[in-house]
Amino acid sequence: MQKLKNDLFLRACKRLKTERTPIWIMRQAGRYLPQYRKVREKADFLTMCKTPELAAEVTIQPVDIIGVDAAIIFSDILVVPEAMGMKLLMNEGTGPIFLNPLRNESDLKYLKEIESEKDLKYVLDAIALTKKELDGKVPLIGFGGSPWTLMTYMVEGGGNKNFSEIKKFIYNKPDTAHKLLDKIAKAVSNYLSSQIEAGVDAVQIFDTWGGILSSSDYAEFSLPYIEKVISALKRKEEPVIVFAKGINSNFTKLADAGADVISLDWTVNIGEVRKKIGSKAALQGNLDPTVLYAGLEKIKTEALKVMESYGSGEGHIFNLGHGILPDVPPENARYLVEVVKEESKKYHE
Repeated sequence: MQKLKNDLFLRACKRLKTERTPIWIMRQAGRYLPQYRKVREKADFLTMCKTPELAAEVTIQPVDIIGVDAAIIFSDILVVPEAMGMKLLMNEGTGPIFLNPLRNESDLKYLKEIESEKDLKYVLDAIALTKKELDGKVPLIGFGGSPWTLMTYMVEGGGNKNFSEIKKFIYNKPDTAHKLLDKIAKAVSNYLSSQIEAGVDAVQIFDTWGGILSSSDYAEFSLPYIEKVISALKRKEEPVIVFAKGINSNFTKLADAGADVISLDWTVNIGEVRKKIGSKAALQGNLDPTVLYAGLEKIKTEALKVMESYGSGEGHIFNLGHGILPDVPPENARYLVEVVKEESKKYHE
């Protein structure tokens, strides 16, 4: 494996000694950067995902422009359901749409088992190219969606406000839901294992819709399948990060499920979560993304609050509590990175 010039992120994932707190930002390769928008003029979103040269270019941009300590491969969680046979459209204004949502057990027969090396080769090629071009500057993170979150999109046919279709599905057809979750878990673990084989240094599982479930439903329909994905991964020592937005509990259970790092949204106190889970997992997060609309002084104050709340010692990766918003000034993101790099040193003395 290539020697990294900056391995702070990986050391923090493993709760090893670091000189300062590493920082990267969810959705850091994206619309808030003029350099990204320039590349975006050449191609639509899915074409960018499927063109390794373009995916590599925008993956590396935030490393050079805002100075983050890790890159995350430019892709989308919904490439997995698409590879399984679903027809995906990415609409600029309305977000992703599946033209053939799954509603009954008979719909499941159209889904195929994926072979990542063939069906998602473009992602693996983008990883190999990005690793080559990064030349060990920082680690590269791969990712996929949690089985529950992917199933939500596959059943709803897109994003939704009240999630009525997926709720009807799990309450009226629980056996079919479990059968589908099993299929997806197999696909996701296969896909993430292939990303690791292609060269990523860590993987993140996005459970974006975990928070729409009650605690007991989460324990039935999401958590066991995250555990299945993690336990089936082919990896050496690559850490697994789990970001379950809006769950506000279950953090200890996520650590028990095999997550090396738990990424927190901005609605919880990182210090309190640290007290709960002790040394079971590192923590990532968790500045409110909208703080980046504020003036520099406010950005600094809020970043310091997060670091102060986590306190001294290892195992903290600074991040936002969700993705960076498309109209955030890039200089504010760059300033946040500088603040964390400078002000976090005292927590590691």
